[in-house]
Amino acid sequence: MCTGKCARCVGLSLISLSLICILSNTLLLVPNGKTTWTNVDNLSLQVWLMAGFIGGGLMVLCPGIAAVRAGGKGCCGAGCCGNRCRMLRSVFCSALGVLGAIYCLSVSGAGLRIGPKCSMDGKKWDYPFQDTSGSYLLNRTQWSLCKEPPNVVTWNVTLFSLLVAASSLELLLCGMQVVNATIGVFCGDCRKKEGAPR
Repeated sequence: MCTGKCARCVGLSLISLSLICILSNTLLLVPNGKTTWTNVDNLSLQVWLMAGFIGGGLMVLCPGIAAVRAGGKGCCGAGCCGNRCRMLRSVFCSALGVLGAIYCLSVSGAGLRIGPKCSMDGKKWDYPFQDTSGSYLLNRTQWSLCKEPPNVVTWNVTLFSLLVAASSLELLLCGMQVVNATIGVFCGDCRKKEGAPR
C-alpha cells in the first residue's frame, strides 16, 4: 500500500477514535446522563483529568487530520514533492498523538482500577473500590454499594473501558503512522507516479 493511501486510512480512523474519546469523556461528566452530580466533589479525579477529551481526543485529532492531509495531493498541487512536507509534519503530529494516547490510556486505566467516586449512605462521597485493586470489576454484587449517582459503576466501567480500548487503538495507529510517514518522507508517495501524466 502507498504511504499516502495508508496515511489517509490511518487518519480517518484516528479522527473517528478521537471523537469517540471526546464523547466518552463528556458522558463521564454527566453520570446517568444527568448534570445533578456534575461538580468537583461528586466526580472522580480521573474524570476531571479530561484524558479522553485532551489526550485521546484533541491530541489525537490533530495527527488524524495531518495524516489525512498527508494522504491528499502534494503541497505543490499535483504532488511534485511526493507529499514529503506533509509526511514530515505527520511524523511530528503522530508523535504527539502517541503521547496523548498514552495519557488517555494511563488515566482511563487508573479510573477503571480505582473505580468511581460515589455516595454509599447518601451523605459522604468516597472511592469505595479504591483498595480492591480492580477486583470489583469481576464482582458485580459490590457495585450496589454505590447509592448515588444511580448505576454510576456501570456508567464509569463502560465509558472508561471504551476509553481504554480507543486509546489503545490510537496508540497503535499513531505508532504505525510515525513509521509510515517516515517512509513517506524518504521515499515519497507512490501515488505521484500513478497520477502523473504520461
